[in-house]
Amino acid sequence: MIVPELSRTFSEYLLIPNLTDERCVPSGVDLSSPLTRFSDGETSRITLNTPLLSAIMQSVSDDGMAIALAREGGLAFIFGSQSIESQTKMVRRVKKYKAGFVPSDSNLRPDQRLSDVLAIKAKTGHSTLPITADGTPTGKLVGIVTSRDYRISRMDIDTRIDTFMTKLEDMVIGQEGITLSEANDIIWDHKLNQLPIVDDRGHLVSLVFRKDYDEHKSNPRELLDTRKRLMTGAGINTRDYTDRVPALVEAGADVLCIDSSDGYSVWQQKTLAWIRDACGEDVLVGAGNVVDAEGFSYLADAGADFIKVGIGGGSICITREQKGIGRGQASALLDVARARDKYYEEKGIYIPICSDGGIVLDYHMTLALAMGADHLMLGRYFARFDESPTRRLLVNGQYVKEYWGEGSNRARNWQRYDSGESTGLHFEEGVDAYVPYAGSLKDNLDASLSKVKATMCSTGAVTLPELREKARLTVISPTSIVEGGAHDVFSKQNDPR
Repeated sequence: MIVPELSRTFSEYLLIPNLTDERCVPSGVDLSSPLTRFSDGETSRITLNTPLLSAIMQSVSDDGMAIALAREGGLAFIFGSQSIESQTKMVRRVKKYKAGFVPSDSNLRPDQRLSDVLAIKAKTGHSTLPITADGTPTGKLVGIVTSRDYRISRMDIDTRIDTFMTKLEDMVIGQEGITLSEANDIIWDHKLNQLPIVDDRGHLVSLVFRKDYDEHKSNPRELLDTRKRLMTGAGINTRDYTDRVPALVEAGADVLCIDSSDGYSVWQQKTLAWIRDACGEDVLVGAGNVVDAEGFSYLADAGADFIKVGIGGGSICITREQKGIGRGQASALLDVARARDKYYEEKGIYIPICSDGGIVLDYHMTLALAMGADHLMLGRYFARFDESPTRRLLVNGQYVKEYWGEGSNRARNWQRYDSGESTGLHFEEGVDAYVPYAGSLKDNLDASLSKVKATMCSTGAVTLPELREKARLTVISPTSIVEGGAHDVFSKQNDPR
């Protein structure tokens, strides 16, 4: 069988403007979008404030990226091509980063020394250390040490902590059961940087920090769970899921996703079936990748909570070159979006789809959302930022960051290409490369989202469902692409004078 339609990419389409009305101002655009499946009349258990996910890649998504992206309303999927212990540690660091009520993980006894304070600060970066009778995170609180309690230049490092700490009788504390709002009021009224929370026996329960309140106010899009902790996803494979999934759930991962170049396989169905049998409906898990209606329906029936679309469209991916499988990202997305809508009409279950790959320019984001994507998974885009886990290097006079595919020998992630018997990579499906360094995630993301919102306003839409309903797309010719950029002029940057 030959599919009659051409396999098209995002660069072959433009949006045609619709009537812009009084509602259509960028500040009025709502980019929230469901992450996971829901039945008719219900809502998704996770709603993204920004419809962007970071790719399940070693060179993109660690705990640093997860923290930065969740603060902007999106979600990272911490890469699974590492040990279970290492991955769960990353998940725990995200969940502890901003919890409102933060469990203490840096504690000392009153009989310890200033040298111990300096050692913990050097190791963890924490300058606030609750002092408990036994030095444990839940011991009886007797004092606290902050950077204002000592001066290294004027004190012996062998000085006992109980001689310079702020003692309990001089501290303001909160009682267990206090609400986060009440705790922040106390912090504000007493001009504190932190408020220890104790139980009725005087044992330390948690800490509330002023900076968390301030940071939340400056990051109103933050994606938080019911306990006010940042949300994070985690990648899994179809090999060790019986061990990895329970460990990630216990660590606090909010949603999982099977990481594979080809999701239309019995291995994913078996993985989903095991998760449903072992964990019920409590564990949210995405699957993929697929490029047509058949692949979507297979994973939808298997119980996937969202489905990723795209094979071979990533800038780092050479699956199409190596194996000759895949589909232009725009064509794949349009086909799967129709299948999703049909599935919803017939079964009353809406399963969000994630466009994974093919995003080169910012306007491609808006095109993908208009074509039916509920959210987008990006690799190269996020790999460029300070928050990605790779090194920043100076190469040929230009700052770059390292970026490699999960199908490269460097990643050695053969589980991603599971054929049921593989024990290693027989050939590469990804390359090892550089991407231009771009600075901070927040600055770049704000600029990208501003373009998305402006384009949506030009289509007369202020929500993503409205964008999908109203979008009018036109296929463009190669000469139209040339016409769309600067042409027939001399750029001042290349002034011939």
